[in-house]
Amino acid sequence: MPVLVGPGTGTAQASTCSVKICGLSNPSDIQAAAAAGASYIGFVFFKKSPRNVSIEAARLLAIEVPMGIAKVALVVDANDGELDEITSTVPLDILQLHGHETPARVAQIKSRYGLPVMKAVGVADEGDLAALDDYAAVADMLLVDAKPPKNADLPGGNGLAFDWRLIAGRQWTVPWMLAGGLRPDNVAEAIRLTGAQQVDVSSGVESATGVKHAGLIQTFVEEAQGLSAT
Repeated sequence: MPVLVGPGTGTAQASTCSVKICGLSNPSDIQAAAAAGASYIGFVFFKKSPRNVSIEAARLLAIEVPMGIAKVALVVDANDGELDEITSTVPLDILQLHGHETPARVAQIKSRYGLPVMKAVGVADEGDLAALDDYAAVADMLLVDAKPPKNADLPGGNGLAFDWRLIAGRQWTVPWMLAGGLRPDNVAEAIRLTGAQQVDVSSGVESATGVKHAGLIQTFVEEAQGLSAT
């Protein structure tokens, strides 16, 4: 399966699982993710999130990201004004839509900003899978995530997983990434069950809410790529 890469990024090897570390908020996070071998780095632009960063802070962080690592902006139901400010200030490679954006809105954003668009789709049961096909028709990549609990404040980053067997062996017409409750101690099993070639982690590599841990990031990437010592 091809790996989506943003402008100016390299192409990941098909045999190696690509890793996205999301919710980074300080330079040491960037350094840890890059040193571990992450393929994507995510910045959260959602004020309710403990991982939220200001646009100016994200700009300063983004310019520290080494070449070859895609910079992803996670937004939640952002309007054009918000997206205009983010995209004109922060050097980005991918927009990640993590709200209730419709397929029409996804297509509109993709056309307006000229950046690859990743659409997150929450999964709790088999009835949620049809939406993945709908969004695959307009997005450049899917993020298959655990559906948040009813009335949850956050659309993601809740540390919850879904039944990975629901998507075992499934393929879509665009690349996809697995998210939701992934940690160093379960990511290898998640990859084995789903066949995922890309994974996304946020809370699973934190020592406290919103605080990334370099050691956990390193171990997560090693486990995802099958590099841990046996």
